[in-house]
Amino acid sequence: MSEPSQIALPLSARAPAGAAQRIVVGDANAAVIEALQAPERWPFHVAVLTGPPRSGKSLLGRWAQGLHGETLEVIDDAETLDETALFHRWNAVQQGGTREGGALLLIANRDGEHGGWRITLPDLASRIGGSLQLEIAAPDDLMAGELILAHAERRGLALSEGAADYCVPRTTRSFAAIEALVAAIDRISLERQTPATMSVWRAALEALHGPEQQRLL
Repeated sequence: MSEPSQIALPLSARAPAGAAQRIVVGDANAAVIEALQAPERWPFHVAVLTGPPRSGKSLLGRWAQGLHGETLEVIDDAETLDETALFHRWNAVQQGGTREGGALLLIANRDGEHGGWRITLPDLASRIGGSLQLEIAAPDDLMAGELILAHAERRGLALSEGAADYCVPRTTRSFAAIEALVAAIDRISLERQTPATMSVWRAALEALHGPEQQRLL
């Protein structure tokens, strides 16, 4: 299993002023990142990127856009757009019809929480099905620990040593839950006006999972 790392990505509107927006690279998304670097290899020059909430889909889309410039068109929240328009965009790529010719990346929510991307237009469904499918998986323990540290760094939150080792076994292994945990640690630390030590980590875990459940996760 590879060690998680980080790559720099464009700043988002949610990032504090001057903070570097980064995404942790681990087993959950390494194959996706590798594929995004070579759109010329995508079947029909189209890829569909999906993954859990808060897993960095949009950030990766912006990173890929910055990497390839106008040769890559990125459409976020593709599942919310008009299916006929998407059908025409897919066909246009086959004729070199992206903004400067090249490839098309569709980013969509397709997971249990959102019930899947339900495509009703048969022609679009067949074309999406034939495109390269890229999916971000749930983070493993190594990546979860790095995500905790990355979210804390982005917030300017100083975590005492051992925070990741303590929190990872006690929280849900999902991108959204890990982000929520760090936000809770930050909030409680500010409310108590104390450093983010173990008592604060424990309070944040209990706030999110309950005093018993957080011990069992």
